[in-house]
Order: sequence, then structure tokens, then C-alpha cells
Amino acid sequence: MPSLEEPQQILQQEATPPRNSVGLRDVARAAGVSTATVSRVINNPAAVSPKLRARVESVVKHLGWVPDGAARALTTRKSNAIGAVFPTLSHGDFARATNAIQEELLVSGYTLLLACSNYDAAQEYAQVRKFVEQGIDGIILIGKAHHPELEHFLNQRGVPFVYAFVYDPETHGTCVGPDNRKALFRLTNYLIDHGHSRFGLIAQSTQNNDRAAARLEGVRDALAERGLAVRPQHFAIGEWTIAEGRALFRQIMAAEPRPTAVICGNAFLAVGALLESQDIGIKVPDQLSIVGYDDIEIMNHLPIPITTMRVQGELVGRDAARFIIGRVENRPIEIAFECSAELLIRKSSGPAPA
Repeated sequence: MPSLEEPQQILQQEATPPRNSVGLRDVARAAGVSTATVSRVINNPAAVSPKLRARVESVVKHLGWVPDGAARALTTRKSNAIGAVFPTLSHGDFARATNAIQEELLVSGYTLLLACSNYDAAQEYAQVRKFVEQGIDGIILIGKAHHPELEHFLNQRGVPFVYAFVYDPETHGTCVGPDNRKALFRLTNYLIDHGHSRFGLIAQSTQNNDRAAARLEGVRDALAERGLAVRPQHFAIGEWTIAEGRALFRQIMAAEPRPTAVICGNAFLAVGALLESQDIGIKVPDQLSIVGYDDIEIMNHLPIPITTMRVQGELVGRDAARFIIGRVENRPIEIAFECSAELLIRKSSGPAPA
């Protein structure tokens, strides 16, 4: 039978208060300075002498003090956090951009909050609303195709934003990235100039993806200028997996006459097409040229490296981060809003077969 003392012991244990956390006043008292000086060391270190700054920083480190971000945000009306919503992080250019954005923000004292929408406009809108509720200072969005209420929501709340990985001369100054139509227009003309006239196209889905739609437009416009077109049986749409690239490549190559060049809407579709071409015995580039968009590491390490348009993801990320910091701090930033894609010619492409 339990003793009567046990419940009292339990109550005493539950009533024991947690260890008091260190606060701003504790740091100021230990360093022998005012709380205003501690705040300046944290928020504007350049305004404090090196000797005094070193003393305060030593106390902060010794006591393990972490500034109260919520309190600081109320005082300064800034959270020093920037949000970014990407459709996916599996793409090479998005991954490179994320690293560049984070590095650029850290240099300027900002934190990156990151989310993925999986190309779902409603999901992206919900994530943006959560970021705004948390008090972000600005946000980076991918492309210009979004939920119809998203831009109004951000403008209504005065949250600066920038569109990345897209460029349109008509909206210069609001977006940072490549002109997707121009990139595929150039790639298609490269193939036409090498004698190709029968084209296969494995496009990326254009659902909630204006960049993919612009790339598709670039291919069609380049072909139309030369009096060419993709035959319906040589056209297929996928998402972003290697398995899809293989299946869709086999599908379009089943129709006669076969195309002499296949353009793929992203890197993974291109890798799948190249792998499938080897499995069914098509000689690349002697019988068929295969090209893609974006550049992931494996594309240059396959037995037949793939020709592609490489997006300067790092540059897009850095410039998008610098631009949004400038908007948040209300100061001009010098950047090149259009980041041209680079044509990388490798062994997967060549002249059309005789």
C-alpha cells in the first residue's frame, strides 16, 4: 500500500519551477553596460567600439543568451527572416539557388525560411500565409503563375516579394532569372542549324508552371519560323522523373518516321531519354540527338554526356536574395534582372543523320 507521503513528493516535484532563462538585463548587468548597449551590439554592432563589443559578446557567449526574436521584431518591426517557396527541391537549379539564397541572406543578417509547394497553387498560398503570420520581412516566389489571391494578399500587407527563375521584359524589375522562351528558342535553332527537321518533344507539364509553358512556346516558335512543327505522335508531356523520361521516349520513338532530334523539358526527362535510347539500341548522336534543359551532375557523367541549357541557379539565387533585401531595407540594388541560360554542347547532339 503506497504511503501518504508519496503524493506530497509528486506535488513537490511538479511545483519545482524550471531553471530561469537568461535575459537581456542579466547580460547588461554582467557586462556592466546598459540594456541599450547590449541591443546595439546585437542589432548594430558597427555602432559600438570594438573593445565594448568584445566584452558584451564574451558575456553573451558565457551566459548562453539567445536574443528574443519576437521581442526584437516588435521593437524594430523586422524579423530578419526571408521566406522562399519552391515548387520542388529535386531540380538542380533550384537546389543551387537555395544554397546561394541562404549564403547571401546570412551575410546581410537574415534567416531563410523555406517551403515546397509541389506545383500546387493552393498549397503555396497556404505556406505564404503562414510565413506572413510569422512576420517575415519579404518573400521569394518561383515563376509568375500563382494562386489568384496571392499577389493581392502580399500587397495588402506590404510584404515585398520577387519572382525568381523567370524573366519578362514587360515586367522588368519584378523578376530575376532566365527568359525561358528565349532559352529553348535558342536550343531549338541550334538543332535546326545542324540539319534537323523531324523533332520529338518530351515537355514538362505546364500545370501551375509558367516557366515550362514559356519553354514549350520557345520550341514551337523556333520551329514555326523555319516552317517546321512537332508531329502529334512525337509529342509527350511528363513531370520530372527519369522513369517518365524513359517511358515517354520509347512512346514517341515508336512512331514512324522517327524524329532525328528529341528535346526534353528538364534534366531528368533528358537523362531518362538518353538511358532508354541506349537500351533500345539507338546510336546517339549518329542516329538521334537528345538535348535537355537545366543541368544536373549526372548529365555530364553519363557514357554520352547530354547537351543542355544550363540555368545559372547560383546567380539567380544570389540576385533574388539581394533584390529582396534591397526592397526590405528600402535601398536600391544593382543587379542584372535577366540571367541568361548557357548552352552546353556535349556529345548527345550533332548533325542530323544523312
